[in-house]
Amino acid sequence: MTFEPHAQPLRRGDLDPEPLRQFHAWYAAARAAGAPRPEAVALATATPDGRPSVRFVLLKDADARGFVFFSAHGSRKGHELEANPRAALCSYWHELGRQVRVEGSVSRVPVAESDIYFDTRPYGAQLSATASRQSEVVSSRAELEAAVEQLKSLHGDGAVPRPEHWGGFVVAPEEYEVS
Repeated sequence: MTFEPHAQPLRRGDLDPEPLRQFHAWYAAARAAGAPRPEAVALATATPDGRPSVRFVLLKDADARGFVFFSAHGSRKGHELEANPRAALCSYWHELGRQVRVEGSVSRVPVAESDIYFDTRPYGAQLSATASRQSEVVSSRAELEAAVEQLKSLHGDGAVPRPEHWGGFVVAPEEYEVS
């Protein structure tokens, strides 16, 4: 089945009165429609003086407490969220012609939750998250590859412990917009 964006008008009566349930319904519909990355969300943050920045992150959970994603705490987004713990997320599913925008306060998820999620990541992703310093310039790809090789030597094929500079954030919704 092919979906045309906004092929079906959006009517208030068709919406779930609970925005989180509406998000999950559209997310499931986007997956069913073959959306390439339905979990991709645009994350907007700002510096304390209001300078905005936006990038895509992968949403890992959406529940009663909020919308969860994981990243390096030392990245630009991590620094901005520490200094100004407010953000906006926007999910857009072209296949449905629908989007959900969320604004709210941000906090870190508990360390134990970050540990649990990190352990589920593929070995290569664990190595990359540990070796990479998001938002920092590296002198060359070889430098990054050498750091990964050093980690492989240290951990072999075993589990890589979650680095302290990496973990989860949760955006607690204060405002939703669906369209």
